[in-house]
Amino acid sequence: MTTPIISLRNLTKEFAVKRQVVRAVDDVTLDIAPGEVVCLVGESGCGKTTTGKMVAGLLAPTSGSISFKGTDIRELKGDAWKQFRLGVQLIHQDPYASLNSSQTIYQILSAPLLRHGLVRGEAAARARTIELLELVNLTPAADLIVKYPRQLSGGQRGRVSVARALTVNPSFLVADEAVASVDMSIRISLLNTLTALKQKMGLGVLFITHDLALAKFFAWEGRIGVMYLGRMVELAPARELIDHPQHPYTKALLSAIPEPDLEGVARRERILLRSEDIPSLLKLPPGCAFHPRCPAFEGDLCTAKIPVLTHFRDGTAVACHPVAVEKLQMERGQS
Repeated sequence: MTTPIISLRNLTKEFAVKRQVVRAVDDVTLDIAPGEVVCLVGESGCGKTTTGKMVAGLLAPTSGSISFKGTDIRELKGDAWKQFRLGVQLIHQDPYASLNSSQTIYQILSAPLLRHGLVRGEAAARARTIELLELVNLTPAADLIVKYPRQLSGGQRGRVSVARALTVNPSFLVADEAVASVDMSIRISLLNTLTALKQKMGLGVLFITHDLALAKFFAWEGRIGVMYLGRMVELAPARELIDHPQHPYTKALLSAIPEPDLEGVARRERILLRSEDIPSLLKLPPGCAFHPRCPAFEGDLCTAKIPVLTHFRDGTAVACHPVAVEKLQMERGQS
């Protein structure tokens, strides 16, 4: 069995807020194989960005573990820690804010190349910088390297951010809302570029987005994980999750995606929640945190205890008491 490139075990992150403790990420377990795409989706505040920052080594977990290529990153020291930080790169949500406005594109991209000894001398750095820009479909690269971020369009800055992440030859990317700041046509173009790079370089990708339609487009051959108030509530191959969602929250998210009104094509019926108010992380409801909004609420079964993410034979997993009971009964009947 292939060793996961990234492995999360019972990952938890807490923050102190107003003299209280907020659990932004709660007991997340996930394995990502080399070259695999996993998308994390959910509403703002669900913990997906915090999870991504922990995977990238920018935040330390409160509890639980993160392993890189089979080794717990807490055990990494010196050169081994450096190799982890180089091997896992983050593509930021806002490329304009994350790019140094006082530096040219050449200076931005050549700095990590020279700092980490990946090239020798300015001539080699310039050649590699041009190669990286061409790799992300930014041409004519020789003209662009002398420009500043403010002189580029939003889509061009997004591609520079991708190129910067690739300078150190990573094996894994964390893309946090990496296409959220550009319009839809540019988003699709950037995602196509990321897909091509993933295939060419064998990159694993954790793609973080609030847009389930984008997750569907980018992770069609991978998996999608749905988070709600810090917990993973559903995880499945993308095709299965889109065509046969199991958790009521996932069903509601999918029903909210606008669909063209084509004659003769069945449209997904919009699911209305019991409440539009999202509970506060400072005061979560008992049991399943989604139960105050859940259209499939079943009383004490949903309020008695927190549902765990239950894995099934078909490769799906869901954290919902009624769904888990029904699926486990079906699996027993098939045995």
